[in-house]
Amino acid sequence: MAALAPPVAATRVAVRRALAGLPGAGPVLVACSGGADSLALAAATAFVAPRLGRAAGLVTVDHGLQPGSAERAAAVARWAVEAGLDPVESVPVTVAGRPGGPEAAAREARYEALTSAARRHDAVALLVGHTRDDQAETVLLALARGAGPRGLAGMPERRDLAGVPLLRPLLDVTREQTRKACAALGLTPWDDPHNVDPSYARARVRADVLPALARALGPAVRDNLARTARLVGADSAALDELAAAALAAAPAAAPPPAGVRAVEGGLRVTALAALPAAVRTRVLHAWARELGAYGAALSHRHVAALDALVTDWHGQGATALPGGVRVVRRDGRLVRLD
Repeated sequence: MAALAPPVAATRVAVRRALAGLPGAGPVLVACSGGADSLALAAATAFVAPRLGRAAGLVTVDHGLQPGSAERAAAVARWAVEAGLDPVESVPVTVAGRPGGPEAAAREARYEALTSAARRHDAVALLVGHTRDDQAETVLLALARGAGPRGLAGMPERRDLAGVPLLRPLLDVTREQTRKACAALGLTPWDDPHNVDPSYARARVRADVLPALARALGPAVRDNLARTARLVGADSAALDELAAAALAAAPAAAPPPAGVRAVEGGLRVTALAALPAAVRTRVLHAWARELGAYGAALSHRHVAALDALVTDWHGQGATALPGGVRVVRRDGRLVRLD
């Protein structure tokens, strides 16, 4: 019997770890564009899931942004059926008219389609093919934006996406390994031209920045960036737990002053001021989300303005948050204006 190619083994081990212990009896769904990363993930899942007693399916999304996209999506779906994946769907989406740039709009449309498919099939998890290289790129992009710990933590191995568990089994697998796994399995991946389009920041990081860093600092720079994400992610998760407990303790019991309304009477300034800055800003961020501030638009400057109501109070007016939310300090509380 021929020895199993190490890259194939690496992808299968990663998928086995991700699927082990998943609750429920529903299938898992792989999001697959036909690129090397998601194709290697789908092939590994098709092999591993049945051996764990788990059904596995595939969803491919046609963004309609390039000539031949529908045919490529159909080809991915045909391969998935041949590979034994079930259910299999090819889902067209409309990107035009969505807010944000083309990359953000395509991502929003894609994840809406994927989560809808997961709900239709009662899937217990949705698997996506982000690799260690993607993680390194994400950390560099976060650094360039001046992001805090949440950004530097990169992409988590698991997160909730609109009520659907989203898993990233390949974060410890390299892009080179996924390509070699496809080659060993006789699979021909599709290379998305957007991945090398210099108009996209991630493409520039991939083509220019990371190779330059590897030449200057050594080939381990990708692994080190990914390890940084894991370490910062663990610290950030601990701070988030502290912030959740602090947010539960900070609301004021008394009714808000006249002319304002608040979630549970607002937040007591004395309770907030006693918190370490790293915890307090997380409390304020979470509270702003509870008030209805749109998360994607809620930036560092918004949270800093809220924090100033606590730590640099000199009678300033209301702080405006995304979504038309305004917060003011009155009678020792942060409250939302009507």
